[in-house]
Amino acid sequence: MSDHLKNEPASLTAAELAHYAVHGFVVRQNVFDSQECEIFCAAAERVEATMLSLADGVEHSSRYADYRLDGNRFVDVQHVTVQFEHGANARLLRVVEPVNDVEPVFDQLIDDARLCGPMKQLVPSERLGLWTAKLNFKHPRVGSGFGWHQDAPYWIHDSDHVEKLPNVMVMIDDAARSNGCLRVIDGSHRAGCLPGCDDGRQLAGFYTHPDAFDEDAEVLIECPAGSVVFFDPHIVHGSGANTSGSPRRAIIITYQPCGFAALKSGLIRHVGV
Repeated sequence: MSDHLKNEPASLTAAELAHYAVHGFVVRQNVFDSQECEIFCAAAERVEATMLSLADGVEHSSRYADYRLDGNRFVDVQHVTVQFEHGANARLLRVVEPVNDVEPVFDQLIDDARLCGPMKQLVPSERLGLWTAKLNFKHPRVGSGFGWHQDAPYWIHDSDHVEKLPNVMVMIDDAARSNGCLRVIDGSHRAGCLPGCDDGRQLAGFYTHPDAFDEDAEVLIECPAGSVVFFDPHIVHGSGANTSGSPRRAIIITYQPCGFAALKSGLIRHVGV
């Protein structure tokens, strides 16, 4: 990818904006080239090695918190949360958030014009800030799925502008049904915040109640590595398990208007300045 293209704002077209408004998401394929994806893969490996090492020292540091939610392990290393895989695979990482505070490659990605240009239209704001950035690992054959949920219910207690927190997912690997690609419920964002589940799980309220949306409107986002998906904070989305022999790593970056603190660090992270 040429430096010219890397620095090109690449604003969404009128057709893309219309699709986003109606469907709640828009896909752009091959935004990042294979060399860039290789850099992202190496960065993801460094993140995993670093956070596993830090989590191993949890018993010897007052900076850490080690806890279980619905039986699954979480470790907080200061403000960075590490989610581990479920059951017998609990030695593997599931999510690290905010990953940009762990790995410089991903911190630099936040400022990339190919992401910021469209985000200025979707937030909308001419000046952007970071809300959060998380890395999903989806290890081959063991990466667990994510149940149907909206992002807004996770954030509504920490932000009074959740409607201005759009996401972009950058595919580090090829994404397909077999390795647990992103799935969305087409148009569900137009209903706003939907009711959560009430089945007794600790995190039940963060999963969207199945009676509140039509699962027949599911769209699988299958696309090659280097593609990006912009999606609304109110859209119902999730993913299947990775049953393949290929990883499905992706980073999800959430932007907001500038001047507001990031979700976990409590610091203001200006974008593109």
